Amino acid sequence: MKQVTHFHPALRVLHWLMAMLFIGVAMVSTVSSLHALLVSLHKPLGLMILLLVLVRLWLRFFTATPPLPRSIPGWQRGLAHLSHWILYALMLAQPLIGWAMLSAAGYPITIGAGIVLPPLLPVNNDVYALLRPLHSLVALLLFVTIMGHLAAALLHALILRDGVFESMTGQRKP
Repeated sequence: MKQVTHFHPALRVLHWLMAMLFIGVAMVSTVSSLHALLVSLHKPLGLMILLLVLVRLWLRFFTATPPLPRSIPGWQRGLAHLSHWILYALMLAQPLIGWAMLSAAGYPITIGAGIVLPPLLPVNNDVYALLRPLHSLVALLLFVTIMGHLAAALLHALILRDGVFESMTGQRKP
């Protein structure tokens, strides 16, 4: 397989689109008068993230990805790959836990045009009581992992200038 210097354009678009969607999902924690509106947007955004991460994983498995520069020590390369797979796992788990949590609480998830998603679990208050804090914990882990990812991206873009950041933006290395 030919070595590539940039991620596939579809992967780059999905990466930046999902970054914006995560900002939208995070807005649910506001205490403003818009809280109810934001909560109603939270569910379809979560479903959209689930669908996009599935597409993104499919693309990730079937397209070539650029290698990390040789200047990066092996342990950091391993940590970078591990952190990406942790991000994928959390991005898959979070909306599924939310969907299962709402199912266990007996709340239907409706998306545009009155489409109601099937429940993942039967109504069960004990299961809901387990999934509610798990949804919050995974959200926190996702936030911390994304902040680490952002810090690494800024390190590569602003300090190391080794082409890693440009591989996701599509720009050429300066």
